[in-house]
Amino acid sequence: MTDADPLSDDVVVTGFGVHTAFGRGAVSLRDGVFAGVPAFAPATRFDPAPYRTPMTAASAGTPVLREVLADCAGDALRMAGVEPGTPAAVLLGSAGDWTAITGFWRDGTDAGLTGSVPARMARELADRFGLTGRAVAFSNACVASASALIHGWRMVRAGLADVVLCAGAYLVEEENHAKFDSGRALAKDGAVRPFSADRTGLLLGDGVAAVVLESAASARRRGAEVLARYAGWGVASDAHHVAKPHPEGRGMASAATQALRRAGVSSVDYVNAHGTGTPFNDSAETNGLRAVFGPGTVASSTKSTTGHMLEASGAVEFVISLLALRDGVVPPTAGYRRADPLCDLDYVTEGPREVPLRRVLTLNAAFGGMNTAMLLERV
Repeated sequence: MTDADPLSDDVVVTGFGVHTAFGRGAVSLRDGVFAGVPAFAPATRFDPAPYRTPMTAASAGTPVLREVLADCAGDALRMAGVEPGTPAAVLLGSAGDWTAITGFWRDGTDAGLTGSVPARMARELADRFGLTGRAVAFSNACVASASALIHGWRMVRAGLADVVLCAGAYLVEEENHAKFDSGRALAKDGAVRPFSADRTGLLLGDGVAAVVLESAASARRRGAEVLARYAGWGVASDAHHVAKPHPEGRGMASAATQALRRAGVSSVDYVNAHGTGTPFNDSAETNGLRAVFGPGTVASSTKSTTGHMLEASGAVEFVISLLALRDGVVPPTAGYRRADPLCDLDYVTEGPREVPLRRVLTLNAAFGGMNTAMLLERV
């Protein structure tokens, strides 16, 4: 392999747990994301009347973020066969439980506030499952859980941990909905239409996911099933604007190129795009993908069904990419209606596409010009 750290062997995926607006687990993703069924509906967790856009992608009720996170982590650890007492690290991407935080701001109540702090959430998650390694939180906006997964890869490769639980967590709430609404970033027509000429913005969605990474040697010793090889990653900043990406997608292209180089490959079969459905992102991302992979790039945006899951996007879309790889199905870009000359790649707009997949790349970006890429490979 090219540009790979020789300190350890391959990093592999041995377990995952996931929750979105469609529900919990892989079956719910297949029935929703892979079927191309958008989860958007009027908000019920708060009164949407004051806002331009009432739509979100949220599961039923008002779940508690830490409990949903624990459910997903439990699913991932059971799938991987990781026992309590394992010296596994816990790496969490989250800005905390905004429902508890805004309750403190508005009502002065501190019920649940302490436990909503990201670093505390990571430590409590480790303690809950008896994982005795390091517990670290990442809160760098919409690449937070991607950063956790990338840091997990680096820890395993450097021999700092045999097993790492990486997670991301965000549930729809009023505070962020209000901010995006006031910034005119939410879709005016209540639908996310990535790469379509009539796209008008994003919508927020529930997202929680946990992934177990470990060295291939550790997986062999434990007899764990290897779901995929986590072959490479890239991180870049385009340093262009506080909120807008570089129009040529330079940061995204750089991150993708790094991931390819670390994996020792020159191509992928499918790209799970960042694909927010906003005018600037989608054209810039198209330019970046075309520069790296050429005009025939197969890419789709699953935010067209799940909504934008903010800090959790990287982890949830990592799981979606894993399922695409294992099932041989490319999830479609839902909501697409009209071609945009600035977005001219193959966005899989006809519905789910069954095709053998060897390698899948998943991309994320965040305010401030942050870009991440992670590459999964079939084993």
